[in-house]
Amino acid sequence: MDTKRLIIVAVGGQGNLLASKVLGEAALLAGVPVRMSEIHGMAQRGGVVESAIIFGDAQSTIISDGEADVLLGFEPSETLRAMNRCNSNTKVITSLSPVPPFTVAIGKGIYPEIDDMVSLIRQRTPALIAFDAMKLAKEAGSSMTLNIVLVGALVQSNVLPLTRETVEEAIKLRTKKGFADMNIKAFNLGFDAAVDCCSMQ
Repeated sequence: MDTKRLIIVAVGGQGNLLASKVLGEAALLAGVPVRMSEIHGMAQRGGVVESAIIFGDAQSTIISDGEADVLLGFEPSETLRAMNRCNSNTKVITSLSPVPPFTVAIGKGIYPEIDDMVSLIRQRTPALIAFDAMKLAKEAGSSMTLNIVLVGALVQSNVLPLTRETVEEAIKLRTKKGFADMNIKAFNLGFDAAVDCCSMQ
């Protein structure tokens, strides 16, 4: 089995860790070896939260610079910041919904233009899926499903050895029963959004 290396970057409160658990559960259901590690920043204050997940046979959970097969970003500036993990063949999937840091809110910083960030990312990889995941999360029923919207886009990219059906089952197992239908809707919206992005490229 080919080894696939995934980096997920987000800011605190966006559900990075739940997304990682869903993907890990899906791997277990599919019989795919999986290793995970997480780096917590000041998550409670909107700091960066990063997960590294390796699917397939691997001795370590460390993903060095240039080694990621896919980068999943929940926030565009964090996606751009993590581009050093990518190479020219890395698939990059990012939400375009900004979460400006508190320094911007207090007037001590300037948040980059979305179009400028997308342009910089495209210069590093030809394989970019970028869309407003927050809009789709709200369409699904809650902004809290942004993480699952992006998981849907990730699965559609076909980089990972996981099927749509297996991940849907993992979502049902790893999310609260009362929110299962909403999360499945979010997953499907993200999956379809990735299809649309690919058809436009």
